[in-house]
Amino acid sequence: MKKTDIVITVCLDKNKIPEKMSWSAVDGGIKNQKTKAFLFSAWDDVNQETMKIDLWTKDMPVDQMNVFFHQTLVSLAESYLKATNNEKMNDTFNQFCDYFAEKLELKKK
Repeated sequence: MKKTDIVITVCLDKNKIPEKMSWSAVDGGIKNQKTKAFLFSAWDDVNQETMKIDLWTKDMPVDQMNVFFHQTLVSLAESYLKATNNEKMNDTFNQFCDYFAEKLELKKK
């Protein structure tokens, strides 16, 4: 069995607020890729619950955060469809993504 690592590096200010972040995935050819936000979810099958880490730098602009969350929601809808093949719920999920984008005025006219 082969082992690989994904490494997230977080630099904190004196108040322990993320100032800079980067990530590396050597097998994917990524080394110290800067990022302003990071969302991670993992399934704990023993406790039947999601464990998560949500981090963003203190200088992450709200307009970029809105786009980041919208793109994350769209990606989650795609992943959900791949994992479950539930097209009806995926359609509902995508309707919400469209609603989210509309309310935040993210869609170009």
